[in-house]
Amino acid sequence: MDMRWSEFVAKVRERGQYPTTKEAERVSRIVLSALGGHLTGPERTELAVRLPEEGMRVLTDQLRVTKPLSGAQFVDSVAARIEGATPATARWDVSSVLSVVAEIAGGDLLDRIIDRLPPGYALLFGRAQLAQLV
Repeated sequence: MDMRWSEFVAKVRERGQYPTTKEAERVSRIVLSALGGHLTGPERTELAVRLPEEGMRVLTDQLRVTKPLSGAQFVDSVAARIEGATPATARWDVSSVLSVVAEIAGGDLLDRIIDRLPPGYALLFGRAQLAQLV
């Protein structure tokens, strides 16, 4: 999928119902930056090449985090980066961006991304995450 950055931001703006393109772009950069620190391995590389060039840069310019965060902790970390955000608004922001990322990634890559991340990310990408009974 050859998507321009402006198209990515427009999709985020529509999904998140942001009043301006500037707001949608700011949220997109923050969420992709946060994701870039948590996603590793070939999945990070495969996702990066599917994103628009600017999104690829934002995702891959991040150093790997030392402590993986659960989905809820990830949302809290994003909330800390957005002035005036609450956990509820940050969850909205994260889901608005990651639902577009999920569309770009496609089913197989998204499955592998979710498998690589700690529990709690599937819903952020717009997917159900079924618990495995042991």
